Amino acid sequence: MDVVTPKSAAGGEMSRSSFYRHARDGGWERIARGLYLPGDSSAADWDQLEASARRPEATICLVSALAYFDLTDTVPHALDVAIPRGTRTPASEGAIHWHRFDAQTFDLDREDIVIPGSVRKIGIYTPERTIADCFRLRAMTGYEIPRDALKEWLRRGGKPARLMKIARALPRSAKPVLDALEHLA
Repeated sequence: MDVVTPKSAAGGEMSRSSFYRHARDGGWERIARGLYLPGDSSAADWDQLEASARRPEATICLVSALAYFDLTDTVPHALDVAIPRGTRTPASEGAIHWHRFDAQTFDLDREDIVIPGSVRKIGIYTPERTIADCFRLRAMTGYEIPRDALKEWLRRGGKPARLMKIARALPRSAKPVLDALEHLA
């Protein structure tokens, strides 16, 4: 199922007032301000749905992406979502932490995934890009999280040359990633 708004539902077969009546009776479940799912839809991550509905270019990043790839034991307190710098940060009710990434490198190693329980897609950075970003923003993520993620990624057969290629393309990433790789070697 996909997220609907009262406006998009009103453009279909029902009026806004009947939509709200139907929502009040349990036919639609409100997941955020102005965003609804059918009442009988399967379980889905509401924060991911809200992020992708508010900003189509929303991309899961940092600790949330590490958790998605099972590269950290840290449970993120909010969904880390990147949007291009220069775009408006949407108002959201969910546990979403919006980050602004440089528009020049925003699409670097970005892929789309389907949100489980939904037909909607959201972007996510690859493990290599995520590790490089965590080293680049280590003052925000902490120093242990990227180091531990790098260890686990290497244990699974990650290629340091691929990681360094990504790190060189991002500002302030190459040196901390290279230092960590040398320390772990």
